Amino acid sequence: MNYFKHESAFVDEPCEIGDGTKIWHFSHVQKGAKIGKSCVLGQNVNVGNNVSIGNFCKIQNNVSIYEGVTLEDYVFCGPSMVFTNILDPVCKYPQVGASYYIKTLVKEGASIGANATIICGHTLGKHCLIGAGTVVTKNIPDYALVIGNPGRIVGWVSEAGKKLIFDKDGFAYCEKSNKKYKLSNNSVKEVK
Repeated sequence: MNYFKHESAFVDEPCEIGDGTKIWHFSHVQKGAKIGKSCVLGQNVNVGNNVSIGNFCKIQNNVSIYEGVTLEDYVFCGPSMVFTNILDPVCKYPQVGASYYIKTLVKEGASIGANATIICGHTLGKHCLIGAGTVVTKNIPDYALVIGNPGRIVGWVSEAGKKLIFDKDGFAYCEKSNKKYKLSNNSVKEVK
């Protein structure tokens, strides 16, 4: 095995798990899942059928990643945050199977805080930061800092997660990432 699996964890076959990934206590990876290299799945993590997780992702305790959710590289999922994959779940009229699931994409470097809820059918932009307890009900642009219920943009962060302070010309610099950013038309881009 090219990855670590705690003895209490279950990994169904077939699935793909990259080199150096760690799967901790009481976690379950269901068949068809693809997990990249050097990921960490904390205690009691459930990875649904056919889920795709990129490289270097960190999924904290008590997170379920349901079928229809895709995580790109370097995504952080805080403890007990929630993904959904159906908009109108009703027990009497079940919707079972992938054809009912509404897709959610979490782009590279996005960070989702503890107890946040991501309503399905949306895209979380690159390096966005979703605050603890936030409920995401719409697409989130790259580098956005989002808090509240429903989630709203209250600022912008760098690739390193540091709040960006823009000068009068709309430029900001992050010492941690050593990168420069430009704010224009309510969106942020990295300046090369």
